[in-house]
Amino acid sequence: MTYARKLTIWALMVTLSLLAFTGPALANALVNHDSPYLAMHGDDPVAWHTWSAEVLARAKKENKLLFVSIGYFACHWCHVMQRETYRDPQVAKLLNEHFISVKVDRELNPALDAYLIDFVQRTRGVAGWPLNVFLTPEGHPLVGLTYAPKDRFFTLLSDLQQQWQQAPLYLAQTAAKAAATMKGEAARPDPALKAGDGQRYETLLVQQALQLSDEMDGGFGEQSKFPMVPQLDALLSAYAHNATPLLKDFLTLTLDRMATQGIRDHLGGGFFRYTIDPDWQTPHFEKMLYDNALLAGLYLRAATIFKRTDYADIARDTLDFMLDNMRGSQGALVASFSAVDADNVEGGYYLWESEMLLDILTHEEYRLMKILWGLEGHADFSAGYLPRVQMSLDEAASQLQIDNGLAQKQYSSAREKLLEVRAHRNLPVDDKLLAAWNGLALTTLVEAAKLPGGKKYRDAAKGVRDYLLNTLWDGQRLLRAKGKRGELGQAGLEDYAFAAQGLLAWAELTNNDDDFRLVVRWVNDAWRRFYSDTGWLLSDQTLLPSGFGVAMLNESPLPSPSSTLLKISLLVAHRSGDKMLLARAKQALAAGHTQLQQAAFDYPSQVTLLAEQDLT
Repeated sequence: MTYARKLTIWALMVTLSLLAFTGPALANALVNHDSPYLAMHGDDPVAWHTWSAEVLARAKKENKLLFVSIGYFACHWCHVMQRETYRDPQVAKLLNEHFISVKVDRELNPALDAYLIDFVQRTRGVAGWPLNVFLTPEGHPLVGLTYAPKDRFFTLLSDLQQQWQQAPLYLAQTAAKAAATMKGEAARPDPALKAGDGQRYETLLVQQALQLSDEMDGGFGEQSKFPMVPQLDALLSAYAHNATPLLKDFLTLTLDRMATQGIRDHLGGGFFRYTIDPDWQTPHFEKMLYDNALLAGLYLRAATIFKRTDYADIARDTLDFMLDNMRGSQGALVASFSAVDADNVEGGYYLWESEMLLDILTHEEYRLMKILWGLEGHADFSAGYLPRVQMSLDEAASQLQIDNGLAQKQYSSAREKLLEVRAHRNLPVDDKLLAAWNGLALTTLVEAAKLPGGKKYRDAAKGVRDYLLNTLWDGQRLLRAKGKRGELGQAGLEDYAFAAQGLLAWAELTNNDDDFRLVVRWVNDAWRRFYSDTGWLLSDQTLLPSGFGVAMLNESPLPSPSSTLLKISLLVAHRSGDKMLLARAKQALAAGHTQLQQAAFDYPSQVTLLAEQDLT
């Protein structure tokens, strides 16, 4: 029996009985925190702490379990669990009396989040946010779960407190053994890569992707649907290398469905993070900077490869949304918009009731928008309809038997009126300006700057570049984010990789040698801090025993930071003539290809990089 299986069984055994406790009121350290996610928990009766070495030391001193709860501002279920559970006095008393409670903004500490996500995935079979993990005072994960209703969570708290009181040594040893299995072993050298291996892995990636694909609606999976941009981007590269009709059909189906259905905001622009159904219809309404930056870049590439001007229009529309709604006064872009509006209505900012539409629009405009956006029948949401494209404007004009020019005029008028009304609604924003995510935005803005009429994107790219260099780079190290009180979070591999990628794109666009030299500095700093003979680390400052490095980091909604840094390193080494960097990058690129044989789909950026090396 594997340790993961044993952990799963043990985690279920601890939820057996109910024992209530009360405790004294303690201070909540999150009041007025610079992170909007942490600040929103500042009014909870739970005595939240921030993640720090001091908190770990206190847990050891008091011999208490740590309760680490991780989420992010735009997360729907994070808001739900706060309302139901963390604001409940009974839950708060139990936590304050018997646990050291820590709140973590996953966007400020992605390495800790990834480590605990891995634990919950191993022990529960599924992981996500809110992510709730109990750790021993030594920092070893003991039990983890995602969202849980208040009663079930309270029962778990009671059981754990009782178990810790009765058998702390057994629990500590169990958690330590689990942590040891998560460390793994030092990476063994793979057999040397052979010519053609990259193209062979790319073929394998395409095969695995098509096996997982949804032939009816595009994308991957049969339940919820995420854009999965790294995989789609790698498949675009594969198609560019070998233009097979089957792959083209899947990619265009996926791009068309994402562009027309509920994952996209058809009024204000931009994409939501995911949908809870396989048809792209019903989103959770959070909007993330990284999704929109990556999707805009994906549609720009698809426009070139498939010669589809409508894809370029979607990219511009997405970038315009970012610049109009996410760009702050300092030139950088904010992290996200909440899934719930200021009245705690999920999607309330984006939804429309028929009565309101009839009040805002003329009869003719309403008649057009109703069939164009599917605003008829029973509304899918309690707060109203979500616009989705049901047909082209020309098709709607034909169905209504009106002139195409008149239909365009009515559409423009209706959209302007609805946007004006929506501008008066209140949508909470997470205004953190993250190095990694702004690096992704910078890369896409540079690509858009090359389009006809791309000056506004070039100007916006310069604003992002200036913020990275003038605010988040202190001359010695890159900061992940900065708040009113100073540094927020800690920059990790993804910050260095994505910021360097964006700055390199800018340096090549503008022929700026000073910026190129800074890219070289960031690349070398990243190798020094996040790579060793055992592989890549997301961070060198997790405060927990995160184990050996890995040969390559797999893809999340974000591209793999290790593959990104490898790609930049190869480009920088060729341009600068740095033979040592070139040799190091090629050696790291050759590691881990045993994993690619088993799961190329999980490492698409690495596959593309290897395939491109074969072709050069």
